[in-house]
Amino acid sequence: MKQLIPQLVTGVMNDYISLVNERFPNLLEGVYIQGSIALDAYVEGSSDIDFVTVMSRRLLEFDINVLSEIHREIAHTYNSIEMDGVYIVWDDLGKLAIHENRYPVYKSGEIRIESYINPITWWLLKTKGICIVGPECTSFTYETSPHDLITYVNSNMNTYWANRTSSLESAFNEISKYSKEEINTTIEWSVLGLLRQYYTLMEYDIISKIDAGEYGLKHVPIEWHPIVKEAIDIRKGVKNTHYTSDEQRVKDTIGFSKYIISYCNSHLLKV
Repeated sequence: MKQLIPQLVTGVMNDYISLVNERFPNLLEGVYIQGSIALDAYVEGSSDIDFVTVMSRRLLEFDINVLSEIHREIAHTYNSIEMDGVYIVWDDLGKLAIHENRYPVYKSGEIRIESYINPITWWLLKTKGICIVGPECTSFTYETSPHDLITYVNSNMNTYWANRTSSLESAFNEISKYSKEEINTTIEWSVLGLLRQYYTLMEYDIISKIDAGEYGLKHVPIEWHPIVKEAIDIRKGVKNTHYTSDEQRVKDTIGFSKYIISYCNSHLLKV
């Protein structure tokens, strides 16, 4: 494995590959890592292991129980590690067509057969992916289009992120019901997640959450710097806060989210 991979992740992937080979003999042809590890931004206890596994045949509904057993064993052995990924065949690399897009996807501790239309995965895999088993990512011949990347981010920002921001605003009066940990998670996910979208629209590339936060501090108005710094510190596990109340932290998260979505729609979404 590459030296870039953290030692704990190496252990997880070795055990994972052994289980896949044991339960699906002679079917495993490729295992690749993308996401925060490929971006050299893995945070132990916070980051997922984002994987793409290539098999010699399609895994379908009748394979779900076996896949679930594999991931259940990994989760039991490494209970602080989350995996997130998809099972495909070689012909699926880079595909975006809806009618061809139904794969076993492992996420949030569950295997489901669902669509996996995600130009971000294919972009990261080809440009920064880490090969564990199989041909190197540099050998992949599928095309990665900046247009596809920007179109996906545009849709994601105006559906998932817009809806999430509206829901957070609607629930603001109930903020006292939520734990500090839940609030921290919301701040980190919203602020740094949207800054990753912002970076992609600005630079036509993909960046880690912490790097997106640092990028934001150089580009967004200074009035939003406290909430960006707050999100970065949460991601890094730093305990200090830039605020005197959770209410203000959440209020600024909502305001910043609305600002970023509005700014991107007005100035960056020209594709």
